[in-house]
Amino acid sequence: MDVILLEKMHRLGNLGDTVSVKAGYGRNYLIPSNKAVPATDDNVAKFEERRAGLELAQAEILSVAEARKIEVDSVEVSIFANAGPEGKLFGSVGASEIAAAVVASGVEVSKSEIRLHDGPLRELGEFSVEVYLNSDVSGNIKVTIAQDAGETAS
Repeated sequence: MDVILLEKMHRLGNLGDTVSVKAGYGRNYLIPSNKAVPATDDNVAKFEERRAGLELAQAEILSVAEARKIEVDSVEVSIFANAGPEGKLFGSVGASEIAAAVVASGVEVSKSEIRLHDGPLRELGEFSVEVYLNSDVSGNIKVTIAQDAGETAS
């Protein structure tokens, strides 16, 4: 199935590109979420009329993401967890806990923007966690996982 992208999609293409995708992905995700339209002659003509407006909206979204990146890069959060004597956590710290800590520090992020490439954090220490803000923009926050104050590593 060929579709015209209405926004830049990571690993798929840029605004206005005609790409071939599996029919289910196009019908069930891209088209209903207004990220693409079927690549018919009529839709191509309509897209060319709307292209300038879509590019302007895309540039505005990119500038908002750049502004958020500056804010996100300055964030340092501490999360307290129970750990064993070797520094291994009893459990793990995932994206929802990190997002909650960042929001508590005053910066707005959602769980879906947090990228833990190696899975949840399972030990004490300092970590750099990627925050995916846009297909072109990502920031990093510093996460420190420390021993819970009520517990001691013995």
